[in-house]
Parts: sequence; structure tokens; C-alpha cells
Amino acid sequence: YMGSVSYGDDEDSLDQPYMDRINVEFQKLGARGISILVASGDDGAGCDDAKTKFIPNFPVSSPYCTAVGGTVLAHSGKSEDGNYISGGGFSNIFTQPSYQSAAVKQFLSTSTRLPDAKYYNVSGRAYPDVAALSQGFWVVVNRVPLPGVAGTSCAAPSFSGIVAMLNDLRLQAGKSYLGFLNPFLYANGGLLFDVTEGCNAGCDQTGFCSQAGWDPVTGMGSPDFARLSKAV
Repeated sequence: YMGSVSYGDDEDSLDQPYMDRINVEFQKLGARGISILVASGDDGAGCDDAKTKFIPNFPVSSPYCTAVGGTVLAHSGKSEDGNYISGGGFSNIFTQPSYQSAAVKQFLSTSTRLPDAKYYNVSGRAYPDVAALSQGFWVVVNRVPLPGVAGTSCAAPSFSGIVAMLNDLRLQAGKSYLGFLNPFLYANGGLLFDVTEGCNAGCDQTGFCSQAGWDPVTGMGSPDFARLSKAV
């Protein structure tokens, strides 16, 4: 009862009715107990052709999915940093949902490395919501192992696997599926591993940077199954 999506388009390349319809379908899935996780993209904050503003992606900018950014292992091998390719920023179409407003406000009021405000819409739906490792994967195609695969298309299914295991625990306890994850994740940010280092890129410059709490590179953090399993 979860789905992982590794697809996206620039928001400004899509029709509003199409995006609205996708949002309706995401809400239907959430109501049925199905969690939808979407890769945040591999272009950092993105950029328009004129290099005047960041360009968010859809469907990851939908308020009704869980956006998954990317991390890499830190040089120490004992922690994670935000991946510079990790898609993240603010929607130019969808308003910021209430479940994340406090976390986003905290980021905007405390970050010392914000890009120029002209590049992004501070009142838009902010993403990603969470993150997972996005580098050094092996992918098997037609029984042939391919090493060194990277991207948030690795991170989204990885986080989805954690959600599947959490759902299994809930079913064993006689509970329902988790369904739409975001209200739970933002209300319980301490259950995730908070990634505080690493910046993404945007418009030939540094985009956003990770810090304590939510940020537009790694969201609320990467999964900590031990803590999450006790909370569900």
C-alpha cells in the first residue's frame, strides 16, 4: 500500500488542470491508505533559461505526496550530507500546506545561507519532505548488475521500502496502513535522522543548504527505522 514515483516535469511546462487532477488522485490514494513517495529530482533547485528564478518540479511539488530528496555518505562514513543534485525548493503553483508551515518558517527565519529571495516563492509548497541515500547504488537490468547508479530515483524507492516495513508492523498490530505520510512526518521530525550539512545547486550558484530541522535539500531528514518502528 505505497507507491514510489521517479518522474517529474518542470512546473511551468504543465497545464494547471492536469496538475489539479493529479492532486485529486493523490488525495484519493491517501484516503485509501496508500502512501505516494516521489523523487525530488536531480537538478537541485532548478533554473529557468534566463537564470532569473529557480524552477520547481511536479508532481513532487504536489502537497499530497511525500517528496524524497537525496543524501550522500559523509567523508567520515558515519553520517550523511545533502546531495548537491537533490531537488528542493518552493512551488510556484501550490500554496504551502499547514502541516509544514511551522517547519518552513523556522528554516526561513534561521538559515544564514539563503539564496536571493527573487529566485523562489517563500509561500509555496516546500519540498522535499524527507530524504534517503542517493549515491552508490547497484541496479540489476536483465540480470546484469550496473554499479555506481545515483539520483533521487534511488532515494525514493529506498524510503518507500522503509514505509512498506512500517506498514507491515502496523498490520501485525491490527492497525491500518499509514496512508498519506506528511502530517505524521512533520509532527514527529525527531524520528528521522536530521541531515545538517550539504547544499543543492540552482542557477549556476549554491541553491539551498541543509541545517537542523527541515530544509529544502533533505527535508525533515533520512529514515531511522528503529525510531520510526516504535512510533507507528
